[in-house]
Amino acid sequence: LQITGLIFGGVGMVGTLAVTAMPQWRVSAYVDGNVVVFETIWEGLWMDCISQLGIRLQCKFYDSVLALPPPLEAFRALMCIAVVLSIISFLMAIVGVKYTYRTKEDPQGISIFILAAGVSFLLTGILVLIPVSWTGGSIIHDFYDPKVPMPLKRELGAALYVGWVSTALLITAGAMYCSF
Repeated sequence: LQITGLIFGGVGMVGTLAVTAMPQWRVSAYVDGNVVVFETIWEGLWMDCISQLGIRLQCKFYDSVLALPPPLEAFRALMCIAVVLSIISFLMAIVGVKYTYRTKEDPQGISIFILAAGVSFLLTGILVLIPVSWTGGSIIHDFYDPKVPMPLKRELGAALYVGWVSTALLITAGAMYCSF
């Protein structure tokens, strides 16, 4: 069970790193059947990318930190904290799995590192869940809002799905380690 938790936590950590770096948080949505789509727009935490005809991809980092909307700044901060915490959690889990001893005096053999890794994985899962779900809710709200013009409508990007899977894995790993 400890090894399974370690695998789930490791995959969740890699997913957290991927979500933070991926530009596909918001993806352009073309819902009109009469339009030929020549470009796809991706919006992420750090950059916007435009793909023209699926051939040429041009990405540009955001110019000014001060010009960013406050939710994006908060999401960046949460994801950076989640990345650092997921790495620390994974390292604590490795140490905990390696140095958990079961003796006659202590049949449980629970390592403080195992419990700390479990709590950290749970916290990391929550930190990833907040920006990913908030962004997903915002996209869905704007998509069905008749006041938002069609060219500004966005769809859920791949990064959000990776984020939800990573959240599930991190919370599962945390629950496994906290149950020892």
